[in-house]
Amino acid sequence: MDLKVLLTVFVTVFIAELGDKTQLATMLYAADREVDKLTVFLGASAALITTSAIGVLAGGFVAQFISERVLAYVAGAGFIVVGLWTIARA
Repeated sequence: MDLKVLLTVFVTVFIAELGDKTQLATMLYAADREVDKLTVFLGASAALITTSAIGVLAGGFVAQFISERVLAYVAGAGFIVVGLWTIARA
């Protein structure tokens, strides 16, 4: 296992998930006094694990047909477009 990659992915996903709508939805569920917090945690964790697994599988599949360099450019351009769109809407 490459610990550098593990740490990079962890930090990137951790920062990306802070304050997003998924975290806010989880906080709303957990704020309900009648809801078991462990159940909310397990449900949210299972959802994040599942979406991450889909991302890994999709990335592995796409990488068979498109070079890593092209994927990096496309992902970078996508993030720039989303950032510009977010700024324009602000």
